[in-house]
Amino acid sequence: MAVPKRKTTKSRAGMRRSHIKVSSKNIIEDKKSGEYRLSHHLDLKTGFYKGRQVLDPKE
Repeated sequence: MAVPKRKTTKSRAGMRRSHIKVSSKNIIEDKKSGEYRLSHHLDLKTGFYKGRQVLDPKE
């Protein structure tokens, strides 16, 4: 069975895990309503997606 000869340092463990991180969400400001929303998602306040009415707006 393979057993490490030396303890892995915090630095080396951190370097190994450098790509494991929380990515930021792609939040944009809607052109029509001015509300913030996720890109490629419909605006729940107006009901628009890609310039078309998809849903009845919430009251």
